[in-house]
Amino acid sequence: MAGPGPTAVSRSDDREAKKRLAEAQKTYGRGKAIPTKSVRDKKLRSNLKAVEAKYKDATLKAKDAEILLEHDPGFLEPENELERTYKVRQDEIQENVGIETAKKGFELSLDELGPYRADYTRNGRNLLLAGRKGHIATMDWRAGKLGCEIQLGETVRDARWLHNNQFFAVAQKKYVYIYDHSGAELHCLSRHVEPLFLEFLPYHFLLASAHMSGFLKYTDTSTGQMVAELPTRLGCPTSLCQNPWNAILHTGHQNGTVTLWSPNSQTALVKALVHRGPVRSMAVDRQGRYMVSTGQDMKMSVWDIRMFREVHSYSCYQPGSSVAISDRGLTAVGWGTQVSVWKGLFDAAQADQGKVKSPYMSWGGDGQRIENMRWCPFEDVLGVTHDKGFSSLLVPGAGEPNFDALEANPYENTRQRQEGEVRSLLNKLQPEMISLDPTFIGRLDTISNQKRQEERDLDRRAEDPIEKMKNRGRGRNSALRKYLRKKGRGNVIDERRLKAEALRKERSSRAKEKLRAEREELGPALGRFAKKEM
Repeated sequence: MAGPGPTAVSRSDDREAKKRLAEAQKTYGRGKAIPTKSVRDKKLRSNLKAVEAKYKDATLKAKDAEILLEHDPGFLEPENELERTYKVRQDEIQENVGIETAKKGFELSLDELGPYRADYTRNGRNLLLAGRKGHIATMDWRAGKLGCEIQLGETVRDARWLHNNQFFAVAQKKYVYIYDHSGAELHCLSRHVEPLFLEFLPYHFLLASAHMSGFLKYTDTSTGQMVAELPTRLGCPTSLCQNPWNAILHTGHQNGTVTLWSPNSQTALVKALVHRGPVRSMAVDRQGRYMVSTGQDMKMSVWDIRMFREVHSYSCYQPGSSVAISDRGLTAVGWGTQVSVWKGLFDAAQADQGKVKSPYMSWGGDGQRIENMRWCPFEDVLGVTHDKGFSSLLVPGAGEPNFDALEANPYENTRQRQEGEVRSLLNKLQPEMISLDPTFIGRLDTISNQKRQEERDLDRRAEDPIEKMKNRGRGRNSALRKYLRKKGRGNVIDERRLKAEALRKERSSRAKEKLRAEREELGPALGRFAKKEM
C-alpha cells in the first residue's frame, strides 16, 4: 500500500509549525501581527514581512531555550534522613563542582588593617573592600585583577559602590568622600558629618547615610544636591538597610526599635519594636515582603513588613553581627565567628508552618570574628568579611541565574556600561516617588482630578469676558459685537472667539423666532407692519 503523498506530509508539517508558533506566542509573543496584505507599497510590504519573520524566529528560539532556564535552583540535597547539609565543608564543595566554579571560593588574608566591610556592584562583577584602619581596595574578583588600592590613614566605617563600578563612596572619620575607579578623590560631602552607615538607591541616584548625631541624610549623586536631612530623634543608629522593593530605609536603634524612612517625611513612616536590645543588623528580601533582623538580645526575628508583625523568632548563641538575604531567599546570619545560612524561612512564614529546624549551611569557627556579609548578585557566592580579611564562600542555589541584561549585565563591555549609565540617568526616579506602596505611581486619583477640573472651570468662568457679556445690552452696537469686531481683525481663531460666535448666532436665532411668533399673533393683515428681520 502506498504511503501518504508529499502534499499531505507538507500540510501536516504546516499544521505542526502553526501549532508550535501559537504556543510560543502565548508566552513570548509581541502582540498582534502587522497586516502586511493591506499595504500597497511593495517595498514597505517586503520590509514589514521581514520584520514579522524576525519576530517569529525570535519567538520560536525563545521557546526552544526554555530548557536552559531551570527554575529549580540546585540546592544541596541529603541522601537520607540522618544526613545534614550544614555539615558539608567548603573544600568538599570545591572538589565536586567545576573548575571555574571552584575558583570562586577563595580567601584573602588581611590581618593588620581589619576588620573589613565589603560590597559588590549591582552586576556582581566588582568587589569593594574597606578596612577599619583606612585600607580601601577594589577588584574584578572573578579575574583576580586589582582595580585600585589606597591607604586613607583614618578610620573607615562603611563603603558602598554607586550606580556602577566607576565610583564608590566611603564613610570616613569625619565626612563622606566619593572616589573614582582609580582611587582619585572626587568629592567631599561635608554636610555628612561623622557617618556610620551608607546605602545607595540606584533608581533614584540617592546616597543615604546615617550619622552619630541621629540624622539620616540623602544626597543626589547626579546633581550633588542635598535632598533631605531627617532627624531620627532616637540617638545614634545601630544599623541601616534599604528595602529594594520600594527604596524605603530601615534604621535600627539602641532601644530595639526599627524605623522606616522616606525623604518626603520629617517623621518616621513606621516605628516597630523588634528586639529587647540594640538592633545589630537588618535585611529585606527582594520582593519587599519580609525583614530579618538580629539584636543584642541574641535573637533573630523574621517580620512580615506588609502587616508589620513578627512571624518567627530564632535564638543565636551570640548577638548576630550581620544579616544578608540572597535573590533566591537564602538568609545568611553572622554571629560571633560563625556563619549560618538558612533556607525556607519565608516559605515557612507564608504557609504558617513551624520554625525551620536546622540551617542549610554553616561556616567558621576558626577565630575570625564576622563583621559584614554580602551576597554576590547572579552567583552562588557569599562574601564574608572578618577581622582577618575576606572569604568567598560557595553556597549552591543562592544566586539568580536568569539576569536581565538591560537591568544589570554581568558581562557588559565599556560601551554597554556607558549606554546603561545614560539610560539610567534618563529614567531616574524623583525622591517624591519613594513611598511604602510603590504601585501608587501611574494611578489616577479620580476624585482629586474631578475637583481640580471643577475649580478650573469656575476660575475660567470668572475670568472669561464672554461670560460677562451674556447679560449686557443687545443690538447692533452691543458689547458682544464690539468684541467680535475687535477680535475679527486678526486671522487667529481661538476658543473665546468661537464661543462668542456661537453666542451671537444663538441670540440672532432667538430674535428671529420671536419676530415670527409676533407676526403669527398679528395675523396676515397686520403682520406687514411688524419689525423686519435683521
